[in-house]
Amino acid sequence: MKLLAKYNRVNLITTIVVMLITGIIYYQAISWILTSQNDKDLGVEEQEVFDYVKLNNHLPQTFESDDQQITFSEAPIGSVKREFINTIYFKKLDSDDKPKRHRHKHEDEYEAGRGLISSVVVGDKYYKILIVESKVETEDLIRLIFTITCGVILLLLITLVVTNRLILNRLWQPFYNIMKELKLFNIADTQDIPSVETTTDEFKELNNAVVDMAAKAKYDYNALKTFTENASHELLTPIAVINSKLDTLIQTENFSQQQSKLLNDLYGAVSRLNRLNQSLLLLVKIENRLLQEQQQINLKDLAEEMIGQFEEIFQDKEILLTYKLDNKEINASRYLIEILLSNLISNAIRHNYKGGSINIILTDYSLIVQNTGENIALQPEKIFTRFHKSSKSEGSGLGLTICHEICESFNYTLTYSFWNSYHTFTVAF
Repeated sequence: MKLLAKYNRVNLITTIVVMLITGIIYYQAISWILTSQNDKDLGVEEQEVFDYVKLNNHLPQTFESDDQQITFSEAPIGSVKREFINTIYFKKLDSDDKPKRHRHKHEDEYEAGRGLISSVVVGDKYYKILIVESKVETEDLIRLIFTITCGVILLLLITLVVTNRLILNRLWQPFYNIMKELKLFNIADTQDIPSVETTTDEFKELNNAVVDMAAKAKYDYNALKTFTENASHELLTPIAVINSKLDTLIQTENFSQQQSKLLNDLYGAVSRLNRLNQSLLLLVKIENRLLQEQQQINLKDLAEEMIGQFEEIFQDKEILLTYKLDNKEINASRYLIEILLSNLISNAIRHNYKGGSINIILTDYSLIVQNTGENIALQPEKIFTRFHKSSKSEGSGLGLTICHEICESFNYTLTYSFWNSYHTFTVAF
């Protein structure tokens, strides 16, 4: 989930929760205020009854209005406790108060009401007073206020969402521009990461840090590349001298069996060193796009040619080779494609066992090289890493790395999988 979407979600949920809590508190506060106002009105009516009784020494005449009722009833002395109550307001409706289809003479209606229970002494008699007021108008007012408040909250939420989507997208645009440049960054590219224009200090700092990091990475890469190139070139001469001296030494006189074995081991080590040096030089050339000459190649013919070069090795290790090659034309460097095919086939042979099998399949979409070997899958994330090899391997650990770099240089994809006892390398065009 994007940061902006996550921020909007958290912000929206928080706002809704706060608004709900605030709305409930607001509703309760309005209800309490209006109820208190009703209680004050009931208290005024109670005081008017007391004043009338004191002045006239008898109860006032009971009456009913549209929103108030007062009733008196005799009660035992001291049995009435003064209190405010929520009750029901009983209202009688005549036929003229309702539409024709609902008219029933003296049909009754019950409404919510607020009441006050009190008492008064008239002469030697004790009376209970019940004053009830209708709460319909109060509830209508609360409902109206609450509806308006909900409408304001809804409008606020819509405004908040739209504002966040429009304004925050614009505010975060420099960040997305920086991320775009980072995705396009190539350490071997000569172009630097451009500065992003922004007035936000945090994005300025981020952009400066990215530009500095990219410049330092390119500097370190170029320094390492130069060192590798120079070291590989410098190694060519001493390796050639050692080979020449070994050849001369071998031809000078007879050696004992032990001396011959030592010379043979030394010769093999120098040969591996020479192959390693050539592999490193090839990697440098591929990474720096120094082998750019391309031509139209019939991959089927080239694959058949490479298979013919390995025919004696197949027979020597008693490897069963099966291949199915379709016509496939590609535009690439013939030199690099030969190295790609040679490394994939030699890798399949080197890590196979005597009497194993190799399958080579060429289609219009991919080249597949399968081989038997150890019945355990390799680590796909490490198999194309430089100098990664098994303890039993005598190779330099650069063969598959070179294959991977060659595929990347032509926008191919090289993948590894293990299925049905076959180690499978697939080049997807």
